[in-house]
Amino acid sequence: MTVSFPQKITPEKSTASIRWLAAPTSWTWVEQANARPMAVLIDHAHCERKAAGSAVQMMFRYLCEPGLGEALSPLAREELEHFEQVLALIKSRGRYLEPLPSPGYAANLARHIRKGEPQRMLDSFLVAGLIEARSHERMALLAEHSPDPELRSLYADLLASEARHFGLYWVLVEERFTRAVLVERLQTLALAEVEALQGVLASPDDVRMHSCGVSSV
Repeated sequence: MTVSFPQKITPEKSTASIRWLAAPTSWTWVEQANARPMAVLIDHAHCERKAAGSAVQMMFRYLCEPGLGEALSPLAREELEHFEQVLALIKSRGRYLEPLPSPGYAANLARHIRKGEPQRMLDSFLVAGLIEARSHERMALLAEHSPDPELRSLYADLLASEARHFGLYWVLVEERFTRAVLVERLQTLALAEVEALQGVLASPDDVRMHSCGVSSV
């Protein structure tokens, strides 16, 4: 599932996340995000908050699963630290959290999570990992290509921990499922993730951290 970026965008920071992703983000998304930096920043704060909530939700869903609380509790705390860091920058620019229409990305992926166990656990971890991988990839692009030095610094600061997050979800599934099962399912879900990012924006103001914009598979 290794893919290459187009010649115009090859930030080395995002290389690791491509192992999860079936197609790279398009240059169009980078341009759209740079044209509406505050919309992406506010959405990013919401994403960090939701990522923390997702980790806590899975921790309580699988309350007695050995080793899960020890892994997901620190992750949730780190996501909240990121939320606070992004929120502080938003406030420093005279804004605050605002309700933003969702691009539907996470909801589209959630529909692919199967209901019965242990398939539900496998899919939940892989979907969470895919979302983290896409977030990491796009933050790397913004750290490389944002015209705003403060935003470049913010996204660069978050990259290492974001890489750990999708790596953690891989470890969680690798400890609980055979390599053949998880790789086959990851390939299916990675294609669904790309499908969730297909299309064009209805309005330039609709750009989000996970809005449409991927290159061909």
